Amino acid sequence: MREEVIDKPLEIIKGLKGVVNAFHLDEKILEQMREEEAKVTAMGNIAVNNEGFSQALERENIICIIKDPRFRPPPEPTVILISGTGEIMGLEVFPFTAKEYLNREDVVWLSDAFVLFPLVKGSGGEKFIMPPVSFPELNKDNGCKDVVSCSPAPTCDLLMRTYYQLKDDPKLASVLVGYNSV
Repeated sequence: MREEVIDKPLEIIKGLKGVVNAFHLDEKILEQMREEEAKVTAMGNIAVNNEGFSQALERENIICIIKDPRFRPPPEPTVILISGTGEIMGLEVFPFTAKEYLNREDVVWLSDAFVLFPLVKGSGGEKFIMPPVSFPELNKDNGCKDVVSCSPAPTCDLLMRTYYQLKDDPKLASVLVGYNSV
């Protein structure tokens, strides 16, 4: 009898609260997503650099998570607004980090999830950075190294859902997790 190989990282992810579906992405859709991600800009024609996506593509394995609102929040900001000189002009805030900014006079709340630092002036060349985000559930103890996670652009998310014939449900979102095997 042949022993079945268990994909431990995929099984770990499938067992997380809020994960509706999880699967490995194939090269064909990754290439299409790479091309689409390169076209993304924000309102006001501000450039968007999805560094997390670029780094995930450099990994041997990429798992796509389709998640609902029960999934845990990311451990660090997934969106940062950077000035042309590299200073942080704004960043994503979570309920567990909001207290750091509540009583500050040098902060403007753009929404309940994003703050701006108006003392940092833009001079052209501003861009939104979507940095690689840690994913502590995958680590050396379960055969993974160089782990990064990211959110693909909404157009990439739709492209991927169409490719895999998944329904486009606005209550669901996707996260990509890239890793190398130990």
